[in-house]
Amino acid sequence: MQYRTALIGCGRISGKHIEAYIGNSAAMDFRAACDVIPERAGERIGLYRKSGRDTEIPSYTDYKKMLDEVSPEIVTIATESGYHSEIAKECLRRGCHVIVEKPMALSTSDAKDMIAAAKKSGKMLAVCFQNRFNNTVRRVAEAVRGGRLGNILHGSVQVRWNRNNEYYRQAGWRGTWNLDGGALMNQCTHGIDLLQWLMGSPVRRVHGVIRRFQRPIEAEDFGGALLEFDNGAVGMIEGTVNSYPKNLSESLSLFGENGTVVIGGLAVNKIETWRLADSANVGDTEDKVLLDNEADPPTVYGFGHTPLFRDFTDSLDNGAEPLVTGEGGYPALEIILAIYRSMKEGRPVDLPSDFDTLSMKGIFNG
Repeated sequence: MQYRTALIGCGRISGKHIEAYIGNSAAMDFRAACDVIPERAGERIGLYRKSGRDTEIPSYTDYKKMLDEVSPEIVTIATESGYHSEIAKECLRRGCHVIVEKPMALSTSDAKDMIAAAKKSGKMLAVCFQNRFNNTVRRVAEAVRGGRLGNILHGSVQVRWNRNNEYYRQAGWRGTWNLDGGALMNQCTHGIDLLQWLMGSPVRRVHGVIRRFQRPIEAEDFGGALLEFDNGAVGMIEGTVNSYPKNLSESLSLFGENGTVVIGGLAVNKIETWRLADSANVGDTEDKVLLDNEADPPTVYGFGHTPLFRDFTDSLDNGAEPLVTGEGGYPALEIILAIYRSMKEGRPVDLPSDFDTLSMKGIFNG
């Protein structure tokens, strides 16, 4: 089935949405783009048309007017993070299915409201954690779900990227508590999602610390945390946008009773270590690093939006749930907000926990 699709928010990440529309053109009929800066919407429409599509596609500056006139069946949201919740809830109320960029919201209450709105409307809500669709991540998830690592004892994620001062000057909302958050909320949320998803147990306690070392922002440019899981496992998070002079790597490590796996590369796209006790049973030697690694993508966004959007439309066709539902996107947000709260209150935070980025205003004053 082909679904009428519209884009709200035409900034940096929205190019990956256009790429996904083109890659899923049999299922997604791109009908309209909206941005408060008209030129940006026009640029995204132009990018789509460069792929050979000749359809006239209108642009809007008012997303509610767009919803009225176009009546899209699917809306993908790529605005500043602080607007995600309001726009998503309005789209759901109007009967649209929604794919929203990460983070799904900047408060636990807003995220819960989005999930509730989806349930009330009977429409589907998904979150753009596209790295779950990396070939390497899928291979690791298959091994974890198949019990090949045994009980996972501890895991870690390191995001060592660079976002220089010019990056933040390009858009005044970046690094603000009301519209963005810092390194953990913006850059590290994908890795945190993968860690909590693959560990196989909910997080019950968070010990967090954040710093603003050098970037000209309200929020953190470095964050670290120790996670305690319900089953006794331990997780560690390290995230920075201060890696000199450019992006270094994003890696995820899992240490189980019967296996050790490390995914690295620019954006968790290369299997660097693959040591499983049962490797001999499937033709691998214990220390063999798999050869079917992806090359580094041209940007840290990777190639996952296209399969994520395909999973979404396939789920609509089949009456199934997508891989990353609203409920599935919530834990990473809750963990990050708990790290913030732990820093503010100077103590470990037990989950579930309700918090929001606005409560962090002034944290680095003085």
